[in-house]
Amino acid sequence: MRIINKQQQVEVIKEDFKYCQKVFLAIGNETRQSIITVLMETTCSKGLRVGEITEKTHLSRPAVSHHLKILRDAEIIMVREEGSKNYYFIDVRTKLGTLKILINHIDEFIEQYY
Repeated sequence: MRIINKQQQVEVIKEDFKYCQKVFLAIGNETRQSIITVLMETTCSKGLRVGEITEKTHLSRPAVSHHLKILRDAEIIMVREEGSKNYYFIDVRTKLGTLKILINHIDEFIEQYY
């Protein structure tokens, strides 16, 4: 669906930015970027545990847990509980997908007005 005028497009982009705010704050940190890339690189389909992430990032367990909580709160990563074990993973349904929507809206705006 095409938005009719420039002001409406700007309003949609403003809403996209608001919706993505937690994602931007979460991914703006280099440590969390490192955790995200570790989760993306894993070949394990069920996710990684805190200890495994700690080994791969060389961070302390408390630091990894802290950053995982921020990433979970921003809905960037998900957790699957298996008994007393937690497995962290990235899923296509996470809020990272909202960034693509924002970029697409900005691209449409630029194509139309610049």
